[in-house]
Amino acid sequence: MIGIENRFQIPPVIKNLLIINGIVFLLVLVLEKTQGLGYYGLIYQYLALHELSNPDFKVWQFITHMFVHDLSPMHVFFNMFNLWMFGRHIEYRWGSKRFLSYYIFTGIGAAIIHMIITGGGGLAFGASGAVFGILLAFGMVFPNTQLLLLIPPMPVKAKYLVIGLGVFELLLGYGAPGDGVAHFAHIGGMLFGLLVFLYWKIKGVFY
Repeated sequence: MIGIENRFQIPPVIKNLLIINGIVFLLVLVLEKTQGLGYYGLIYQYLALHELSNPDFKVWQFITHMFVHDLSPMHVFFNMFNLWMFGRHIEYRWGSKRFLSYYIFTGIGAAIIHMIITGGGGLAFGASGAVFGILLAFGMVFPNTQLLLLIPPMPVKAKYLVIGLGVFELLLGYGAPGDGVAHFAHIGGMLFGLLVFLYWKIKGVFY
């Protein structure tokens, strides 16, 4: 069971991730959208993930893409909300250093899987891949915690929700490849998260 003493607190790594993502999103709105640059602005050019063949591709984009969302406020809001909702319990459990390492690793994994399967970058999927890695972690660390779904309104254990999300993203990835959502980045974040847990299990690391 999850304690309620930290229900409304924000641990340090998540707090800084929220701030950085918020600042980058506001910069995109102010410096790029208002000038009509959209995805051709400097922030996207240097920080978003590009195809390997694109001259704008830089190796640091495997990390910086995690802070660059598209121009939809709902996209960044839901990513940050889920990061806060689920990630704070993981950071309190693991500590900040371990949590940040896991977050970055799953975010990089999301970019790698997305590029391998789709053949390139091209989408500003922001923190989505790393957030799905956090969802995987929540299901592994708190598997029997009851979560209330909105649609349909029913309780479900975290482990079943994570499995359902993984299957759902896989089906959408192959069934709706042109919907503008980086489904395989979501799968990649969960897959690399699972690899971490398998490694920890082999090494006997407590999680």
